[in-house]
Amino acid sequence: MFIDYLTLIMINMVAGTFLLAHYLWKGMDETDQRPYAAAFFGVGLVALVTGLHLSFTWPMPGSYNIGYGETTTLFGVVFLITSIALWQGWDLRPVTIYAFFAGIDAVVVGFRIISLQLTKEPLLSAVGFILAGLGGVGSAPFFMWFRNNKTVRMVGVVLLVATGLLWAFTFYGSLWGHMESFGKWVPDAMMMRTK
Repeated sequence: MFIDYLTLIMINMVAGTFLLAHYLWKGMDETDQRPYAAAFFGVGLVALVTGLHLSFTWPMPGSYNIGYGETTTLFGVVFLITSIALWQGWDLRPVTIYAFFAGIDAVVVGFRIISLQLTKEPLLSAVGFILAGLGGVGSAPFFMWFRNNKTVRMVGVVLLVATGLLWAFTFYGSLWGHMESFGKWVPDAMMMRTK
């Protein structure tokens, strides 16, 4: 039986998506945005570590390692460099250029999940990836041209909240199922001791 930690990746995605929505809603207007840096750093670190591990070791079946591993790694990098930029008081526009291309990756993965019928709920998973990807793709135009437009900003917040809710719904279903399917799993080292 393979072991995966998609539930950790998914709850981190939920937290990160809601954090970003809150930042767009209120944080951008704050004079000192450094308090957001630690939260962005935490989300980014978990995503980068788990994403790189999935990408390098392939602990899951087939293309799940690509879809989840590489996309999670890019998500982690976006959040880590955002945390550094917020902490230093740097302009976020260069970060959004990276987020734009990471977003394209998530959109492509979403459509590929549908075409390959991956996951137990391909449509839900795909929509989650596509919405998250659109958030990344939209970040560059937003920060370059629409940053002060409250209507566009609220559309972004609604998109992120919808994405976060979708990921949360998917996460809790996966957590429930993983707790059952891995409930009797025993590490190889323990199995050897019983023989």
